[in-house]
Amino acid sequence: MNHSTKTEMKDRQCMDLEEFRSRDSLARQVKALSDMLTKFLGREFIDQSMEHMGLEEKVMALHKLVFKNDKEKQSVVKPHNAEEIGRMISEIEEGMADLAARRAVENKLEQKVIDLMEKRQQQYMNDMKLQIIKKESGPENANTLKKYAELEKLEYKGLARQGCELMRPSSTDEIIGQDRAVKALISKLATPYPQHVLIYGPPGVGKTTTARLVLEMAKRMPHTPFPEDAAFVEVDGTTLRWDPREITNPLLGSVHDPIYQGSKRDLAESGIPEAKTGLVTEAHCGVLFIDEIGELDYFLQNKLLKVMEDKRVYFDSAYYDPDDENTPKYIKKLFNEGAPADFILIGATTRHPSEINPALRSRCAEVFFEPLPPNCVQEIVRNAAKKIKVKLERGIDEYISLYTTEGRKAVNLLMDAYGMALFRNGNKGANEITITKADLDEVVQISRLSSSSKKYGQHKGEVGRIYGLGVHGFLGSVIEFEAVTFPAGQTGKGTVRFNETAGSMAKDAVFNAATVIRKLTGEDISGYDIHVNAIGGGKIDGPSAGAAMVLLILSAMKNIPVWQDTAVTGEISLQGKIKPVGGIFEKINGAKQAGMKKVLIPRENLEDVSPDISGIEIVTVETIEEAMEQIFVTPFTPGA
Repeated sequence: MNHSTKTEMKDRQCMDLEEFRSRDSLARQVKALSDMLTKFLGREFIDQSMEHMGLEEKVMALHKLVFKNDKEKQSVVKPHNAEEIGRMISEIEEGMADLAARRAVENKLEQKVIDLMEKRQQQYMNDMKLQIIKKESGPENANTLKKYAELEKLEYKGLARQGCELMRPSSTDEIIGQDRAVKALISKLATPYPQHVLIYGPPGVGKTTTARLVLEMAKRMPHTPFPEDAAFVEVDGTTLRWDPREITNPLLGSVHDPIYQGSKRDLAESGIPEAKTGLVTEAHCGVLFIDEIGELDYFLQNKLLKVMEDKRVYFDSAYYDPDDENTPKYIKKLFNEGAPADFILIGATTRHPSEINPALRSRCAEVFFEPLPPNCVQEIVRNAAKKIKVKLERGIDEYISLYTTEGRKAVNLLMDAYGMALFRNGNKGANEITITKADLDEVVQISRLSSSSKKYGQHKGEVGRIYGLGVHGFLGSVIEFEAVTFPAGQTGKGTVRFNETAGSMAKDAVFNAATVIRKLTGEDISGYDIHVNAIGGGKIDGPSAGAAMVLLILSAMKNIPVWQDTAVTGEISLQGKIKPVGGIFEKINGAKQAGMKKVLIPRENLEDVSPDISGIEIVTVETIEEAMEQIFVTPFTPGA
């Protein structure tokens, strides 16, 4: 072997050794990168067969794993020499650096998430512990227990019952002066087919008490539909307020949508509306009594009528979902079927029937309670005195009846006088108390009371003075008229003057009277100056003063005295006919209470006269001539 050949072999060996060392270095780098990638991705992502691959194949495999999401770098050519392998390893190192940076950021975020979750979990655990502690210890604390004890202490204290509560009748036999009304109400409720009822009458005459007692009576009768536990639900129409959005409606019921449920969150959190039943459902199979029903909102009255017809009240809400499985059964039943409301309505009012909703009147029977005459007020006072065990000085019951026609007010006056008597009695106690006229006088003065029934009737004649009759509410009253006539200063230019506050109907009655007087006497009242006065200045509604105006002006013109114990009512026609008017029953009672001995009424009003009225003579007249025969002391002579 020559020298050159040895040299070449030696150079080749050196190159092979250098290449071996280079590839070994690259293999070590690949091994290190492979180990790091295993830590990043996990052993399950590293193919175990890589251990048996050549260097080029390992580099290719690592390159694909590092850049598996980069399509451009995925399409690389297999390296063929150390230089290409080194360049590919450099790319892998850069990729792994990015991967390590990304992993560091991810770990940092994951740690923050873990810390936050642990914090919230700890807070949740603390809340759960507090709830468990509250549940075991209850909602009470020292302050709430103290307030509860104070309330319980108050329960064992109390004042004596009020006078009206003590005097309240316990049976229909104790209701004074309303025999016809009680009988009528029983006949409408205590039957197999009870009716809705409207009760008219002045205040304080026993409307509410009678309704409650009649229901108790009906419950004991076998032929009535009322069960033993039938409720008597009482409400005042003046205090019933409602929201057109049905958020608040204590009468019919209301719907509380989730946004209006306030602190009660059990349904609101699920977005479920809550339907609440009202008084009509509470009165189911019983009586719903609405006092002062005439004051009830007109639109609410119409909604009540719909419930009365359907015997059921329905609810509606945009939030209600019939397919929601979280909705409780009772909520579904109320929205799907409504709530039962089969009740009997009893409405009481002090208004005139003409002021009540016609639709409501058409569905109800009507019962009228009467103003209490003095003898009934006196009986109520005597019965009340027995219940509180006091003695009355002679005439006290009559004295009280001068100041009221209401049973409730009469009892209140008696209780006020009882208090005065106790004060006068000093420390002697409440035994053997006698209520005197002096006690009642002091009550009257302190309360600024005036007599409600002035005594007018005197059996004497007087020129230019007559008594008419009027009605205010359900109370009749006597109206005193007077007239003076003078010959006109200029012939045919006489004037007629009348109270400005009396009302247009009363003025019309004067003009109608002028025509009738001219027909009777042949004289034109333009030859007289006439002044007519309604004493007290009250406003007179309606034409019922017509007959009184003819008789009054005729008495003043012809100097004919009029009986002062006789009152008259009736509309006058231009032909001199006396036409029917309203309120006859109340007017007769008012005339009787004022001390009148006789009352003239239109003949067509005879059916309106109660057969039970006594103590006053009732005369029916059809023409003005018949009225003159009854009320003039001396006969009227036409042309005189």
